[in-house]
Amino acid sequence: TMSLREHALSLFRGAVGTVRPAPMLKRALKLQGDGCPQLLVKGQAFPLKRNLYLVGFGKAVLGMAAAAEEILGDHLTRGIISVPLGIQKSLQQAGMQEMLLRPHSKIQVIEGAKNNLPDAEALKGAVTIQELAEGLTADDLLLVLISGGGSALLPAPIPPILLEEKENLTKMLASRGAAIQELNIVRKTLSVLKGGGLAQLAHPAQVVSLILSDVIGDPLDIIASGPTAASSHSVQDCLQILTKYNLLHNLPKSVEMVLSSSPTKPTAPENYSHVSNIILGSNMLALEEARRQAESLGYAALVLSAAVHGEVSRVATLYCQLIQLVCLGFASPRERPLSDELRGNLLQLAAELQIPGLDLDKFLHVLRGLGPDRPVCILAGGETTVQLQGTGKGGRNQELALRVGLGLHKATGASGPQGRCEILFLSGGTDGQDGPTEAAGAFCSPGLVAEALQEGLDVEAFLRNNDSYTFFSQFQGGHHLLVTGLTGTNVMDIQAILIRAM
Repeated sequence: TMSLREHALSLFRGAVGTVRPAPMLKRALKLQGDGCPQLLVKGQAFPLKRNLYLVGFGKAVLGMAAAAEEILGDHLTRGIISVPLGIQKSLQQAGMQEMLLRPHSKIQVIEGAKNNLPDAEALKGAVTIQELAEGLTADDLLLVLISGGGSALLPAPIPPILLEEKENLTKMLASRGAAIQELNIVRKTLSVLKGGGLAQLAHPAQVVSLILSDVIGDPLDIIASGPTAASSHSVQDCLQILTKYNLLHNLPKSVEMVLSSSPTKPTAPENYSHVSNIILGSNMLALEEARRQAESLGYAALVLSAAVHGEVSRVATLYCQLIQLVCLGFASPRERPLSDELRGNLLQLAAELQIPGLDLDKFLHVLRGLGPDRPVCILAGGETTVQLQGTGKGGRNQELALRVGLGLHKATGASGPQGRCEILFLSGGTDGQDGPTEAAGAFCSPGLVAEALQEGLDVEAFLRNNDSYTFFSQFQGGHHLLVTGLTGTNVMDIQAILIRAM
């Protein structure tokens, strides 16, 4: 029989495989007909007559563009994509030719946004994309490829604002604790292309956006700051945020000018009738594929949520309590009182974390209905946050895995429910990167933590120093690190919990 680790690895690979650029685009884009060819996008038909243009921006867009060009062939007139600095070289070195454009491609690649910050190169990319969009006519079709990281790769401040001024303002907001949503609202308000700007400039051309979502809930106006989606925010929202963080009275003159002359209402949704926004890949899509694979391996597989978020230690507690409940299900009826208490704690924690789409009552009801002998696989996705306190190496996925392992180890000794269960927890980033290490995440089990403690390793000290990577890499030769290399895609993180009776 395969080990739980092999199962978990296979589920993770399957999930990531389904949201890789080539399979995603091949599912969504089709060319049809010879006489008067049409582009079919998820069932919608667009006639083609040498009028097809492509632009794109984001961390996964290079692979998306390569796949798109292969499908579109000679029908593509011209393309421009803005991608992270050094990505072509990284993919080349990783031997991922399929993610690279062919020689003599019609798509121009501009690399920029070093360290994921807007810079002069990213600005050049944005300006080139803007010029292409502005030159389109009613006969043209603009295909827009969007993935996470697109925001930094498409900076186009409204003149006379300088890139530097906009950046400083964003940094000041961030340092005062503004949430990412608030930063995005301010960025969009001061941008030519964000918040639907690109779609407006491309009018009257038909615009079709193919989007790979790296944001919880897949909100169109938030992913890459929504360049082709109607913004639901106005200048008033921006002013409110600047007031809240006490920045209204020391703004650069250029920003004051733009804010005072901006329209007070967002562009009406009917002005977007020429736009189709299509989510191509998302965390939920990846989880559904993992669920199918888990079922084919004989598990009872359930998806908890594709929107798990919150501080990593609290999310770890949620997973630990859930795992204990499942293990008590494998146990004898006299453990009922313990499971009722656990259930109460779990429901309270879930309510505090406010995870969208998580109906825990219903979830636990389904869990209870499973036969006691069937192995269980619980899948979830999203993105946790880590408050950095130490100077160690690791990322949110490795830290989450280690915290779950430790929590389970502490919860009960061999006499408790875990003694009857074999448990494995996996957390990994779908882009193949987790923090500044080569790992995408890690596998952990209560047994691993018990073994580490026997060898005299202080697991809590590793966690206090945010040093989960060092823990996993010096233990069993790094066998518990999840190393996939760059995947060329990104739909946040995926967690898998595998449990079988011993």
